[in-house]
Amino acid sequence: MSAVRLIRSQTLTEHVDYAYAATASAAARVVWTAGACPLDEDGGTVAVGDYAGQAHQVMRNLRTALNDAGADLTDVVRTTVYVASARQEDLVKAWNVVREHMAGHDAPSTLLGVAALGYDDQLVEVEAVAVTAD
Repeated sequence: MSAVRLIRSQTLTEHVDYAYAATASAAARVVWTAGACPLDEDGGTVAVGDYAGQAHQVMRNLRTALNDAGADLTDVVRTTVYVASARQEDLVKAWNVVREHMAGHDAPSTLLGVAALGYDDQLVEVEAVAVTAD
């Protein structure tokens, strides 16, 4: 059972695909992830030029990092999604993949368009904070 409780606002618009806040029980363990990148096992950037393709790899890598720390996507209390683009349609392509992987667990998130990311040909990166029962 997850220690995370997603909070829905009764005042703010309901026409968003994320919770506005999240809480975690006091007896919990917090997991902070590094930004998950679209890298394969050899450290190469996958799906060059493809926002959705990179987002899928990013989310697989994020889930692996969380699993290695004893958590999963359903334990996430917050994500930050970075997309190397100033075009909203590119941000939405990545966002839709992130939401797909998160399924019904629509934790609070921030989606940002940035000028560049750290690896060659990198378009997407996602960092997360997760909380598990202690």
